[in-house]
Amino acid sequence: MKQKKTIVITGGASGIGLAITRLFAEKGHQVIFLDFNSNSGNQIAEEISAQGKDVTFIQTDVSDLNSVKTAFGQMPETIDVLVNNAGISHVGNLEKTSEEDFERLFHVNVKGIYTCSIEAIPKLRANGGGAIINMCSVAAIIGLPDRFAYSMTKGAVLSMTLSIARDYVTEQIRCNCISPGRVHTPFVDGFLAKNYPGQEKEMFEKLAATQPIGRMGKPEEIAAMVYYLASDEASFITGSNFPIDGGFLGLKA
Repeated sequence: MKQKKTIVITGGASGIGLAITRLFAEKGHQVIFLDFNSNSGNQIAEEISAQGKDVTFIQTDVSDLNSVKTAFGQMPETIDVLVNNAGISHVGNLEKTSEEDFERLFHVNVKGIYTCSIEAIPKLRANGGGAIINMCSVAAIIGLPDRFAYSMTKGAVLSMTLSIARDYVTEQIRCNCISPGRVHTPFVDGFLAKNYPGQEKEMFEKLAATQPIGRMGKPEEIAAMVYYLASDEASFITGSNFPIDGGFLGLKA
């Protein structure tokens, strides 16, 4: 990307979202990142701003439309890109998913894309077009054990991506999604520490081996794909899903 763009990133203070925030800021774009965690958000914003980068943090609950309206009300009239990255996970099959768990995941992972996208569309339209990039998952495409609620939400993300792409293609608003496989983030480390105390190394290697390429992805690798899809070089791409999964979908026996 040659020109400076205004990029809005949800869940931008940790994991994949933080890698996306850092990349766009390093490349000289105006970055506005939203996150529920105000402590992390403020700390990240301070750190990146100290490097002379144009970055703003807004504490936001993406599951709450009023919170999202307030956040977008603090932004410029036009934006170039919305990255819907905020999301939470859950481990459990249908019978081990409580109603509270189901609704919690739906409100963040599904409603969060609705709230942010509906507020972003007028700003993208005023910009003469732009891009929405949604964080999906291989769970939207293949059955994963003990991921009932999470898979439900990511299936919805894929469908919403296609619908937004179809409805706004004539307004030069592109919409695509990315489906990572396992990516090494603090969430993975926390999951292993909680569920496999004393066996973290062994279980990490086991999870890494489920990707045919033999390792987990890096947040920076996902961020690089987001950066490309946000660029003018990707202006012919809309309504597409991009698995980044170390061969998990395509090479499994």
